[in-house]
Amino acid sequence: MQLLAKTAGRFNEIRIYESSELYGKTGRYRLMGFEDGAVQGAMDLRDPRRVVLEYQQAVVHLMDSHVPSFEDAFVIGHGIGTIAAHYPNKRFVVAEIDDEVVELSKQYFGCRTDHVIIGDGRRILEEQPPRSFDYVILDAFTPNGTPWHLLTLQFFETAMDKLRPAGAAILNLTGKRRNDRLISAIYATLCETCEHVSAYYLPVVGAGDSDAGNVIIAGGHRPIEARQKRMAGFTEIDIERGHRLRDN
Repeated sequence: MQLLAKTAGRFNEIRIYESSELYGKTGRYRLMGFEDGAVQGAMDLRDPRRVVLEYQQAVVHLMDSHVPSFEDAFVIGHGIGTIAAHYPNKRFVVAEIDDEVVELSKQYFGCRTDHVIIGDGRRILEEQPPRSFDYVILDAFTPNGTPWHLLTLQFFETAMDKLRPAGAAILNLTGKRRNDRLISAIYATLCETCEHVSAYYLPVVGAGDSDAGNVIIAGGHRPIEARQKRMAGFTEIDIERGHRLRDN
């Protein structure tokens, strides 16, 4: 592993490095990560246009399947800008709270940043016109996980107001497949604002019996379209509804 850069971000030390292995797969990868080891973005140096991370592959499939002709998406959490870069002919608005993340993504991953707004994702979303997006995508993390104010009923109500009738909110989360109170609460809260909600799970490599993994939850006003074989290993799961999350 070769460290290319590190800098103090707003919430984390941000590191850029290259590696010959990623999650057990050999190759040539350039990565953005935080000091806790969490990978925030990955580029295949042999094929820079390839979507590397499984959760991003699954999100791309959901976007292609649910509204195949989508035009506009709002993303909270920039990383290295993989999803927006995958759709160069679509309109993206990306909210990123840490300007160092954006600068490093531009410098080391060749990411365009003219569509990125620096600031709090919820506040920036609130400023957007109603029914102006086909997707609202949440992919934001701090050392304590996804920020609370991006998981509440009031936030999801705002997201639904900004979505067109056929659109969907897509959340990338970390948690357990079973008996995870926060995941159950997020699921229940999104169900308050959406007629149809689906959840998908992928275990973390090397997690053993901990049941920890990636959880994607998607919600909208019509059934979420997805084909299992295109979900990059994610399987659809049932989640028990927990308590509702509110701003107060």
